[in-house]
Amino acid sequence: MPWNQGGGPWGGGGNNGGGNGGGGGGPWGRGPGGGRPGPDFEEMIRKGQERLKKAVPPGRFSGGTGLMVVAALGVAAWMATGIYRVNPDEQGVVLRFGKWVDTTEPGLRYHLPYPIETVMLPKVTKINQLQLGFRSAVDTRFEQRQGATRDVPEESRMLTGDENIVEADFTVFWQIKDAGKFLFNVRDAEGTVKVAAESSMRDVIGRSPIQAALSDKRQPIADAAKIELQRLLDSYDAGILVTQVQLQKVEPPAAVIDAFNDVQRARADQERARNEAEAYRNDIIPRARGEVEKLVQEAEAYKEQVVNQAEGEVKRFLALYNAWKQASDVTERRLYLETMEEIMKGAPKVIIDPSAKGAQGVVPYMALPELKKSQAGAGGAR
Repeated sequence: MPWNQGGGPWGGGGNNGGGNGGGGGGPWGRGPGGGRPGPDFEEMIRKGQERLKKAVPPGRFSGGTGLMVVAALGVAAWMATGIYRVNPDEQGVVLRFGKWVDTTEPGLRYHLPYPIETVMLPKVTKINQLQLGFRSAVDTRFEQRQGATRDVPEESRMLTGDENIVEADFTVFWQIKDAGKFLFNVRDAEGTVKVAAESSMRDVIGRSPIQAALSDKRQPIADAAKIELQRLLDSYDAGILVTQVQLQKVEPPAAVIDAFNDVQRARADQERARNEAEAYRNDIIPRARGEVEKLVQEAEAYKEQVVNQAEGEVKRFLALYNAWKQASDVTERRLYLETMEEIMKGAPKVIIDPSAKGAQGVVPYMALPELKKSQAGAGGAR
């Protein structure tokens, strides 16, 4: 009797068994009353014997020996179902009765025959792209309808470190690092990457001022978000490698963009005024320092001059004193004459004592040019 009629090897009933037609358990979870019937192994063996008889001359094998040969060929064919090949862009994940037992590298491999062991071959070199904060026509993983690029503010709206709100659109590129962990440690790998990427970017943006996110600090922010995202995925043991995080657009929300631009212009004016003040300071301070240095040098020169003059006067006085000690009369007479010469040098009149020695030989002199000058000066004063 064929196994798909009556009671099968797994206890299945006939066409009328199994209650309402859905009962009975075959090896694939289907009853004999519904769906596709199980394989007829007796028919398969009979066809195999007929083919073997055609291939082997009559009388070569007797009945028992032929059956053994057919069985051996069947076992060999069954064992051959365990041969599989892993391509260079794949990893082989071997399952034993549905449980992950091994991960194999590219090449020709072997596992226990079906249904004991099976293999899954996910692509591990494929770069997957995940868009956050926006959706384009090519990304429909989290957006059901296709169309033009549109914003998703619930994903992109974030709070910066200085308590400003920005909308940051970014893209995450990732690939499978360990196929076994990727398939069995997380239920929804792409959803996990999405949630972890949002969390990582919000954490990094939350520690950065708004100017850093809007200006030249975008690449360091993206790099920091990549490191944080990879740390989270490794803590989940997800078997995922993050290759790149790209910040596409960072700007304030549309509702406050005008006010934000006003603030930015005011900050630009403040920065310009600060730069002008810095330029003025850089101009006036060196000049003031130069003036100070000039005054200091002039004072030093004047000090040196006064000190040197004083020292010269002291030396002159000491020289006169020593000379006076040696010849006081001669020294006093010389000092008197030098003093009178200095005094009378600018006097317009000279008075001579007639009783003085030598006064008789003096010839009277009338200074006419001086008289003319004095008369001219008097006429102008009138």
